[in-house]
Amino acid sequence: MKKLFLSAATILSAIVAVAQHSEIHATLDNSAIYPSTVHSYIITVPDSYDSATPAALYLGLDGILCYAPEVIDSLMSRGVIPTTIGVFLQPGVVKDADGNIVRYNRSNEFDATDDRFARFLETELLPAVEKAVTANGRTINLTSDPSDRMIFGLSSGGIAAFTAAWHRPDMFGKVFSGCGTFVPMRGGQNLQAIVRKHEPKPLRICIQDGFSDTWNPIFGSWYEANAMLGTALDFAGYAPMLDWAEGGHSVRRATEIFPDVMTWMWQPDTVVHATSNDFLAPRLAPGHDWQRLTTPVAFNTESPLELPDGSKATVFARYPDGRHVAVVVPGSNFLDQYLVDANGNLNSGQRFYWLHDYDNSQLTIGSMTFDGDGYLWVVTSAGIQICDQNGRVRAILSMPRDLNPSSTHISIPADNTVIITDGNATYQRHFNTLPRPVAGQRPKSQGPA
Repeated sequence: MKKLFLSAATILSAIVAVAQHSEIHATLDNSAIYPSTVHSYIITVPDSYDSATPAALYLGLDGILCYAPEVIDSLMSRGVIPTTIGVFLQPGVVKDADGNIVRYNRSNEFDATDDRFARFLETELLPAVEKAVTANGRTINLTSDPSDRMIFGLSSGGIAAFTAAWHRPDMFGKVFSGCGTFVPMRGGQNLQAIVRKHEPKPLRICIQDGFSDTWNPIFGSWYEANAMLGTALDFAGYAPMLDWAEGGHSVRRATEIFPDVMTWMWQPDTVVHATSNDFLAPRLAPGHDWQRLTTPVAFNTESPLELPDGSKATVFARYPDGRHVAVVVPGSNFLDQYLVDANGNLNSGQRFYWLHDYDNSQLTIGSMTFDGDGYLWVVTSAGIQICDQNGRVRAILSMPRDLNPSSTHISIPADNTVIITDGNATYQRHFNTLPRPVAGQRPKSQGPA
């Protein structure tokens, strides 16, 4: 964890007096993800930019903040950051036929914790940006390397920046959140819990807030929420840049430290992400990510399981010794657990396993299986969630993006090996200390904790 209590030089000392870029002003109409919205945005293109070479990307939310174009110009001129194209996006609005605004979409876009905003950036905004042409005929050519793509936002824009990078670290490898709204508006308070349980992602993160930041007491303390996310990131191995200083809900402090943050973002990242999660850390095998197999792996599915009420469950998992089963509850993010008697009958069913979701969304659950220690591995649209014997999620793993969670089957065919497949693509991953389940063998009890 790197805490900054900076006495930064004035912003004017970090920027150039004359702009070294040109601007393109544009709008994006009729989003498919946010219907009927109009988004305005500005693209800043450095005078030194040559469209033959992909440029780094800086994406700023709520338009131009922190004198970003001037700071970027200055840092580029001194060789601190690479040639960088800026994109400055305003949140969407919906207008009637007379041009009157009938819906402000900022909170819906920015405060949500699911991946809609990231998908909007990927499939709508950035493709539109890359079709733009400067007045002197230069096309926009953005790098695809996430280590040269940064996103920044303030307040609701701060959580939007973090969430976009969190869901798509392959799209943004750097994120700066100022006074982020990680409070109970649309589930932002849950992110710190997910960060603690999720395997580390390749992200370089700066979080900034003021000690007296409580913008709206109805939703709680912004500073406390940011501090909790900061400690979660530190726990999870990110070595974040954290800046806590005097001040409230304002862009002032973010503006003061902006040149230093940009400089830090483009320093060589020698940080090895190692989580302090004592369940996850000993199981992860460094250097072993999901590897796609060239030969598809077939899997068998059991017949639907008849439940005591006469209904049938199609997604379920049997404990290795067969004494109970975990069952998906339709329309819920819980799983039921039933005991199994000597005759194979189910009884004593109750809501038992509790899964994490984003933005209060209904999870898609593909399949699940128990490992040899009695942990339940559940394929979900929020990652592979691993529950202990008492029904609580201990860890969350990322999944390859080309797999369809709803049809993905998971198995542990051998010690330390997990295979996931949706019938089209198959992946294998090596873990440490992961015993395969043995039919009829009861795992050691994890106790009543």
